[in-house]
Amino acid sequence: MTDRLDSPQGRLARDEGDPALLRLHRALSRLGSVLTMMNTGAHPDDEHSGLLAWLRFGRGMRVVVACSTRGEGGQNVIGPERGRALGLLRSREMEEAARVLDCDIAWLGFGPDDPVHDFGFSKDGDDTFARWGENLVVGRLVDAIRRERPDIVLPTFLDVPGQHGHHRAMTRAAETAIRLAADPDHRTGADPWTVARHYLPAWSGGGGTYDDEVPPPEATLRERVAGREAATGADFSRIGEWSRRRHASQGMGRWHDNPALDWPLHRVGGGAESRIGEGLPATLADLAAVETAASADLRDADAACEAARTVFPDRDAILVALAAADAALQRAEPRTGRANRHRVAMKRRQVAAAALEATGLAPRLTLSVPEMRPGGTAELRLDLAPPLASGTLSPRLALRLPEGISAHGEGPVRLEAATDAAPGPAFAGGWSPLGGNGPLAASLTFAAHGREMTASLDLERPWQLAPIARLDPAPDAFVRRIGAADAPPIVFAHDAAGTLGADLPEGWSFDPGAAEARIVPPAAPEPGLVRIVPRVDGHPAIRESVTEHPHVGPIRSRAPAGIRVLHLDVALPEGARIGWIGGGSDRTDLWLRRMGLDVTDIDRLQPDTDLSGLTAIIVGVVALANRPDVTLAIGRLHAFVREGGTLVTLYQRPDQGWDPDRIPPAPLTVGTPSLRWRVTDETAEVTILEPDHPILRRPNPIGPADWQGWDKERGLYFASSWDDAYRPLLAMSDAGEAPLEGALVSARIGRGRHSHVALNLHHQLDRMVPGAFRLMANLLAQEA
Repeated sequence: MTDRLDSPQGRLARDEGDPALLRLHRALSRLGSVLTMMNTGAHPDDEHSGLLAWLRFGRGMRVVVACSTRGEGGQNVIGPERGRALGLLRSREMEEAARVLDCDIAWLGFGPDDPVHDFGFSKDGDDTFARWGENLVVGRLVDAIRRERPDIVLPTFLDVPGQHGHHRAMTRAAETAIRLAADPDHRTGADPWTVARHYLPAWSGGGGTYDDEVPPPEATLRERVAGREAATGADFSRIGEWSRRRHASQGMGRWHDNPALDWPLHRVGGGAESRIGEGLPATLADLAAVETAASADLRDADAACEAARTVFPDRDAILVALAAADAALQRAEPRTGRANRHRVAMKRRQVAAAALEATGLAPRLTLSVPEMRPGGTAELRLDLAPPLASGTLSPRLALRLPEGISAHGEGPVRLEAATDAAPGPAFAGGWSPLGGNGPLAASLTFAAHGREMTASLDLERPWQLAPIARLDPAPDAFVRRIGAADAPPIVFAHDAAGTLGADLPEGWSFDPGAAEARIVPPAAPEPGLVRIVPRVDGHPAIRESVTEHPHVGPIRSRAPAGIRVLHLDVALPEGARIGWIGGGSDRTDLWLRRMGLDVTDIDRLQPDTDLSGLTAIIVGVVALANRPDVTLAIGRLHAFVREGGTLVTLYQRPDQGWDPDRIPPAPLTVGTPSLRWRVTDETAEVTILEPDHPILRRPNPIGPADWQGWDKERGLYFASSWDDAYRPLLAMSDAGEAPLEGALVSARIGRGRHSHVALNLHHQLDRMVPGAFRLMANLLAQEA
């Protein structure tokens, strides 16, 4: 995963890693079971990947991952995306992970503007539901259960103290949703559905992050692996890690010399079993035993599906068998009872997808431009390879178009976007490995051995429609120190394609300019944050940011193109020259520059790097995870401090490069499990332990107002123990918990100072919280 996904090299790499016979083998493996298993979780990467790989490829089940959030409140170890952009990135990662597992996704949350979103860490399910709305989450999960009709539901985590509140909420929601989904008096748009098996993991979710306080329930079964996947020869747990590797922004994917071979589970309200779903009709033949009116056709379909798998890789013989299977399923479908008819319909979709693979047509649906603009056009092409099997007739393409898009002609198709065509929702409701995903998708009807079938197709890369009023102001945020003679003008470059205007507060003025716009505040502006709304031709402007990663392709994040102006009462440390060591999504350096500080990037730290021109060095959030040069040359930073420099380390994960005895200038341990060493309430009271400490006094006296307006949390990855040289400066806690003193600890080291800061300062800077700027200025002041 080193080349761009849509570059020639990236396409070649993807093609090389997706051989046709493997696709065909896996398409045929879907035909062995009529059971559906749903795994519920709160974030992309919560899924039980190894177990799901076994159930899908080892037992042939259809697998659905039901996920409540897009992970937009989490961290990112590979790039700058945060918030909405991170949610889009993690959604795409989940799709790629699902592609490896050949499973469906049912989303319950729709990004940061939706009530059900990742608002950051939570320690309690009640707190999570207070923000999400329990009825909303349960109602959406009921809809997903009734739509997907799983026979088996397994939440990923337990609802126990010491577990992430989002996880606890989803486990509780699953229990309620299972009950309501079966209740005919609970009326939603879909028919009631009874989940036959409800399981819980019979193992603790404790570890480096969580700390389950209650033992797991007794195991009523152990789901044991039998052999390895025939097509790849890989252990099923290893396939699970192939999938987890797609969650790259979370650093997922591990190599295990001894992959897991069984999973202990607890059946809720049931007794001992030898394996998941024991006793349920698992195959079409089993279904024939309970669907007497359709039994003969179901048995014929089962035999034909088995024949198709048996003759692999003979494509002609496979197509003959699949044509017979589809004919039998078509006869059986209207004779099958309502409780099982969806299984027959799904099997027909799976048979059609397998038949399309068997033809060797390898359809590719491509758009001539990366995105369409309102009023613009694009060419849609369907490319087919020469068939590898006989008896295949010329296929027909049918399009599903979003509102505002029309199609004209055939081969290629010309698409036109209306001038008022608007982008659809950024966050889709689901994803299927059978295709048909996205607002613009297609179906292909083809005939094989006299049998006509239809399979869904996806565009080779996701379709995009540009917003009507796009504006990319640069910059879009300004920090102006009150009373400073050198306060920067509020001038931003723009690319407005129409008339640029703005909604302004009273007393402010605006000059749009041809390429640069200027906003003029009052002569004596009030302290605080002002948000200005630009408009293009009268429409609220939309800003688009585009980032790209090899494993997911381009991520286009769109949000209102607001201009933020913070007038700030802050004094800067005199003569400060700051060195910046970044490594992730932390943008602290940007805000230091906008505050008026002199900042130099330290792109590569070596034992002989000249740091003499710097007064302070700051190591960004979890930077050590991506900066091996820093860990190798850590002695240079230690010498910098002893010689009189100021070193500030923002929070680091204990499992990503932080050696408590080697990285800090004096021993300092980051607490684990991390749930115990964080304060998630952004309004938690802050007690100042040493009011006269220089960090809390100069050049800005830190007081109660500096802790107001914080967002998401106070801090995380607090220090749990430290050398006597360090002094804790603050105490804080979540409700009902003992105070923690490891949010900010500082020590004199030689002639200099090291401060370790577990406060979530970088996020507060992004939110332009005044107190975060004032405290940061103090942290970077040189020791007197």
